[in-house]
Amino acid sequence: MKTIQRVKPRREKRWSRGDRVAMAVIALGLAALAWSGVTVAGAQSNAKNAFLPSLGSPRIVGSTVPANGDVNPYGIVVVPSTAGKLRKGDTLISNFNDKANVQGTGTTIVELSPTGSLTTFATITSLSATQKCPGGVGLTTALSILPGGWVVVGSLPSAAGGTLPLANPAGCLIVLNHNGAVVETWTNANINGPWDMSEATTKSGADLFVANVLSRPTGASATPQSGDASTIVRISISLSASATPRMVNSTVIGTGFVSKPNKAALVQGATGVVLGSNGTLYIAETVQNRVAEIPNALSRVTPFVDGSKTLSFGGWLNGPLGVTLAPNGDVIVMNGSDGNAVEISPSGRQLAKSTLIRNGSGDLFGATIAPRGNGLLFVNDGTNKLEFAKVR
Repeated sequence: MKTIQRVKPRREKRWSRGDRVAMAVIALGLAALAWSGVTVAGAQSNAKNAFLPSLGSPRIVGSTVPANGDVNPYGIVVVPSTAGKLRKGDTLISNFNDKANVQGTGTTIVELSPTGSLTTFATITSLSATQKCPGGVGLTTALSILPGGWVVVGSLPSAAGGTLPLANPAGCLIVLNHNGAVVETWTNANINGPWDMSEATTKSGADLFVANVLSRPTGASATPQSGDASTIVRISISLSASATPRMVNSTVIGTGFVSKPNKAALVQGATGVVLGSNGTLYIAETVQNRVAEIPNALSRVTPFVDGSKTLSFGGWLNGPLGVTLAPNGDVIVMNGSDGNAVEISPSGRQLAKSTLIRNGSGDLFGATIAPRGNGLLFVNDGTNKLEFAKVR
């Protein structure tokens, strides 16, 4: 607990008319910058401790293209412990496109060592009759590793010609064991176009926070149009040493997020999600160029309406996609439209911007913090490479 120091009140300074005018001008300028989302130098106490300025120039770790030619790496997660084919410190990456570069048709999860050695962790070309996934397989950014080495990946399959699927709900979450074999799928009305995912361990297992981009009214078969709403769902998972993970329930904790079809990315909407230490879930909302918040995400039982709370918007943000949490608790956002990463404090101040890929429009997506917090790992969709910016 902080000790509160009591100080004697100071005599109020008398300002001249000129002083008051000057201060009013400064206040208006600061307000304008704050409204635009731009950081005001000196306005935040922790800017000097920002994570992004500590990073050196990115280097290529290795290619993400497996033997079948899948491209467009999206999801990324660091392996926390060795089990089966998983090696501690390696990076798992999901591919969204096939060799022909058709979106929503990627079927592979690859594993890269810190030295760039590439292996294929899993190839999911089809599912058994008991493993339901409406529309089929098209691996997304939603990628997590649960305690015990269970890998969960989202599927948002495209229809013929790489168009959005008509199935409602569409897609599923696919569960694999530590050897890359599919053991089950999770699907229900709340899992509809799972686009990205974050996880948190709980006493009984884990909670997954899933951003959907295809949520539609029950019974609707049309694909989403610009302005349609999508959801954020918390999925509670029960874990046991003697059984496969079990989906206990799913709760919609956020509604009203804007999604729309997009030729370059198949669909845009609520994308990256990450849980802060304060229990707030941060969501990169691409269409509205902002980072939204859902407070009390671990315990919420009623949906929080999108637009009710915004962490930050505009400023250095430019088509935010992937998000991750820096070791200092700041939110790191990957811009899809310019190749820059932006660091935002939990109070909503944009603290730093770093160019990871010059002229990198369309190149950034998933990102994660490297083991021991010594850098930032991210995928380069333009070159199909994993890159690493190390703390200097």
